[in-house]
Amino acid sequence: MVSSLARALEHDLRARADPARREATRDYFPSALEILGVPAGDIRAVIRAHRGAWRALPAAAVVELARELHAGGTHEGRQAAYEILEQREDAAGLLDPETVRALGAGNDNWASVDTFATRVAGPAWREGRIPDTAVREWAGSADRWWRRTAVVSTVALNQESRGGTGDVPRTLDICRRVAADADPMVAKGLSWALRALSVRKPAAVRAFLDEAGEGLPARVRREVRNKLETGRKNP
Repeated sequence: MVSSLARALEHDLRARADPARREATRDYFPSALEILGVPAGDIRAVIRAHRGAWRALPAAAVVELARELHAGGTHEGRQAAYEILEQREDAAGLLDPETVRALGAGNDNWASVDTFATRVAGPAWREGRIPDTAVREWAGSADRWWRRTAVVSTVALNQESRGGTGDVPRTLDICRRVAADADPMVAKGLSWALRALSVRKPAAVRAFLDEAGEGLPARVRREVRNKLETGRKNP
C-alpha cells in the first residue's frame, strides 16, 4: 500500500511538470535533485487528491511513505513528503534523530532545506524528538546545507504560525554557532532565524546584534535591524 501510494503521488506530480518552470528553477535554486517544475500550489493539489489514502495509513506507514518519497530523488516528492508529515502529527510524533537525519539527507538547495527545516526538523526539535546536540552538530557541519538546516530549524521554535512560542536560549545558541559564517546561504538563514525571533523577543535580538557586532555578515545586520525598526526585512 505504501509503495503504491508513493508511486501514485510521484506519477501525479510528474503529470503536472512544467518544463519552462523547471528551466527557470535551475537558476533559482540549482540542485542535483530531479526538478520537475511543479508549482507549490500544484504539489498541494496532488497531496489533497490522495488525502484519503495517506490519512488512512497508520502513523508508522506515513513515515515510511515519507521515506519512499524522499528516496524517489525529486525535489517535489520531498516537498510532498515533508508536507504530509506536517499534517500527520501522529506520524511526526514517531520521528527520531536517525529518521529526521535520513529525511534531510541529500538536500542541496534552499527550497528543499527550508521546507524540511520548518516542517519536519524544527518541529521535531521543538517537541523534544531530537536533542539540542543533534542541531548543534548540524550547525558545525562541513555541509553548508546542514548548517542552513540548523539555523532555519529555529524558525519553528519562534514563529507563531508554525507553533512556536519563543525560545531565546536555543535559538541564540544555534545563531552564535553560525554567526561568523560567510556562506550566503547560511547568512540568509541566520537573518530569517533572527527576524522570526525578533517578533516575540525583540530585546533579546537587539542584545545579540550588539554582542555579535561586525562579526555578523552585513546582510544579517541590515535585514534584522530593518525588521526591528520597521517590521519589514527590506522597507
